[in-house]
Amino acid sequence: MTRTILRGGHVVTVDAADTEHADGTVAIEDGRIIAVGDAAPAGWDDAEIVDASGCLITPGLINTHHHLYQWLTRGWAQDAILFDWLVALYPTWARIDADLVRSGAAAAMAVLARSGCTLVGDHHYVFPQGGGDIIGGIVEAASEVGVRLHATRGSMDLGRSQGGLPPDFAVETTDAILEASIQAVSRYHDPSPDARVQVALAPCSPFSVTGELLRESAALARDLGVRLHTHGAETVEEEAFCRERFGMGPTDYLEGLGWLGRDVWMAHCVHLDERDIAKFAATGTGVAHCPSSNGRLAAGMAPIADLLRAGAPVGLGVDGAASNESGQLATEIRQAVLMGRLRSGADRMSGRDALRIATMGGARVLGRDADLGSLEPGKLADIAVWRIDGVEHAGIADPVAALTLGAQPPLSLLLVGGEAVVRDGELVKSDSRAIARRGADAARTLAARA
Repeated sequence: MTRTILRGGHVVTVDAADTEHADGTVAIEDGRIIAVGDAAPAGWDDAEIVDASGCLITPGLINTHHHLYQWLTRGWAQDAILFDWLVALYPTWARIDADLVRSGAAAAMAVLARSGCTLVGDHHYVFPQGGGDIIGGIVEAASEVGVRLHATRGSMDLGRSQGGLPPDFAVETTDAILEASIQAVSRYHDPSPDARVQVALAPCSPFSVTGELLRESAALARDLGVRLHTHGAETVEEEAFCRERFGMGPTDYLEGLGWLGRDVWMAHCVHLDERDIAKFAATGTGVAHCPSSNGRLAAGMAPIADLLRAGAPVGLGVDGAASNESGQLATEIRQAVLMGRLRSGADRMSGRDALRIATMGGARVLGRDADLGSLEPGKLADIAVWRIDGVEHAGIADPVAALTLGAQPPLSLLLVGGEAVVRDGELVKSDSRAIARRGADAARTLAARA
C-alpha cells in the first residue's frame, strides 16, 4: 500500500460544486484519491508528505485532440490556411513510418506532460504502405513518457481522383481501414477504468473520407464498444465543400451517417450555427476546442460559450504540432479564455470555465469522467501541482488566475495514477534531452525523404 499526501497548496477540485481549498490537502492511496479537504485523514502517519505550499493543485489536464506525428513537420507552411496547408504537407506525411512516428510522438508527449497533461488524445490518420505498426509506436512513446493515451485508428479513403483533398497515394481502401481498425482495438484498447491506453475509430474529415467509411466505421465502433472521432466544421472551405458535394453543411451530413451521439467527439467545430449547437447538445456529441491552431490556420473562433450554455461536452486540444508549434496544453487554457471573450464577450468565458474545459470537460468528451477530470475521493490520482510563488505569479490576487490568465506556471509535480511523471519541470521516467535528440533526428530524416 502506497500513500501520499499533497499538503498546503490551493486545491481546485473542479467538482460539481467548484470546491476549492486555500490551504488544502489531497490524500492518495494506491493510485486513487482517498480524501480532499483542509486536513489529512487520521492514521496516515506512514504517508509520504509532499509540501505544496506556494502551489496550485489541479486535476491533470486532458488533451482531447492532437496529431502527434506532426511534431516532425513543425514550422512548415507557416502562412497557409487549412486546405493549402494540408496540400503542402500530405506528400511529406505519406513518408512516415512507425519508428519516425514513435520519436515524434515521444517528443510531443514530453512537452504535453511538462505542461500538465496526464491524458493525451491523438488522432492519427496517415498509414503509408509498409510503414509498420504506427499505433504501436505511439503506444510505446506514451509508456516511455508515462502519460495515459487515447489513441485513434484514423483513416482516409477519399483521394483527389474521387473529389477528396488528399493525394491518392496517401489514402487506403475502405476494407483495409476497417480490418486495421479491428486489429488496433483488439491489440491496444483497454476498457478498464484505470486504463493507460484506449482506442477510438477516427476517419479524418468529410473532405478526406467517403460516406461509406463514415457509416461503416460508426457501426464497427459501436459493435466494438469504442468511441468515434473526426474533424468537423473547422473552416469555411469545409462548409463549402460539404454544401457543394452533399447539399448540406458538415453537421447535417455527419448526422445522416450516424455521427452524432454521446460516443462521438469532433475537433474544432468552429463554424456551427444555433441549429448545429442544439444538435450537439441534444445528442451529447463532444467538441475538442483547439484555440491556438484555429488561430494559426485562420479558421476562426469557435462558439464555445454557446456550446457550454447549451450543455454540450467541450474539452481542450492542442491539435497537431504542425499547426500549433508550442505543443503545450496549459497555454491553451489562457487561449480559450481570450478567444472565448473575443467571440462572445468578457463575461462569457472565465478562467475557471476554461480550466473546467481542460479537465472535467475533456474527461467527459473522452468518456472517462467517472474516473478522471476532478479531484474527488475515488477518482484516479492524475494531478498537476503548479508553482505560483515565483516572480511571474507571486502576489496575484487569485491563484487560479496564475494558471488561466498568467504565464504557464512551472510544473512542480505531475502524477499519473499517483506516480510521478514530472518533478520540478523534468520528466521522471525518461530523459527529455534524449527524446529531443531523437525527435530532431526523425524530423531531419523525414525532411530528407520528402
